[in-house]
Amino acid sequence: MPDTASESATIEARPPSGLGFAFSPRRQLPATPHVRSLPTRTPPRWHRPVEWVVRGMAAAAILAIILIFAFLVRSALPLWTSSEARKEVTQTQMWFAQTWPGYDAAEHVWQPVSDTPKYGIWPLLTGTLKVSLMAMLLAGPLGVLAAIYVACYARPKVREVVKPAIELLAGIPSVVLGFFALIVLATWMQTLLGVESRLNGIVAGVALALAVVPVVFTLSEEALRAVPQGYVEASQALGAAKWQTIWHVMLPTAAPGIATAMALGLGRAVGETMIVLMASGNAAILSWNPADSVRTLSATIAAELGEVVSGSPHYAVLFYLGLVLFAFTFAINAVAAHWIERQKDRVAGRA
Repeated sequence: MPDTASESATIEARPPSGLGFAFSPRRQLPATPHVRSLPTRTPPRWHRPVEWVVRGMAAAAILAIILIFAFLVRSALPLWTSSEARKEVTQTQMWFAQTWPGYDAAEHVWQPVSDTPKYGIWPLLTGTLKVSLMAMLLAGPLGVLAAIYVACYARPKVREVVKPAIELLAGIPSVVLGFFALIVLATWMQTLLGVESRLNGIVAGVALALAVVPVVFTLSEEALRAVPQGYVEASQALGAAKWQTIWHVMLPTAAPGIATAMALGLGRAVGETMIVLMASGNAAILSWNPADSVRTLSATIAAELGEVVSGSPHYAVLFYLGLVLFAFTFAINAVAAHWIERQKDRVAGRA
């Protein structure tokens, strides 16, 4: 009898009746080759100590922030624990309008050195917000537009000149910018706008914008250049113009990086000291008029801390202002971080 296996193979190899072609016999797939695992190397002896040094430096940064916050709380603690300090200043007097001697109505006043010390915080908060927002209104669009030009339009030779020139502003000391605003910029602004106060919120905001522009420009330009080239090529392949690609593709994709630039720029503006100390006029006026002189939280601490008596209520109030500034900056960073995460989710298609 014929072998059953060979007969079935012969039947499979025969062409079916009525068809003009033949099926080829079945072929087995080649076996998957054995992949050898990569050789493992024992880490060098110096690897473990370096790893611990890196971890220690990261922990030291967090510890430094905690210690700074603890020092501020400790120095401002007499406002809550000392009965002598509460005789001169209370939380109510700092945050709510009071009818002071010689005033017809309740007002927020900052006059810590007077017969009746007055510690109204709102003029300082208003001045800080006014100057910082004015600086961001100038530095934000200017920095982003400059980043778009350098990343998308400028030729390589032009980029090599423009980018270092803008970033060079970050290396100029803030005291130099403050001196320029005090001597030159204030005169220009008074002549151009005809304002009464030579040193005011406009001068301080413009000078502060010069310090913020490099931060916004550098991070925004890096975010735009980090957009995958495939996105740009796909947009151009669909017939979009260059400005449409920038507006509808590059800017939405780079939005998290641009938001980070704005947050860091605002943090720089809120915490800046020397520029606002020299160019703002240092008048604690509760007004939203940018042409009035202003006084910020950081400038108040810098101007008064060197002359105040250590351990006095005024001394504790200045550290309390440091706590307020710390909390204000932390709130800005927290809101910015939340918004940046939402932008990342939107770009990734998770929102």
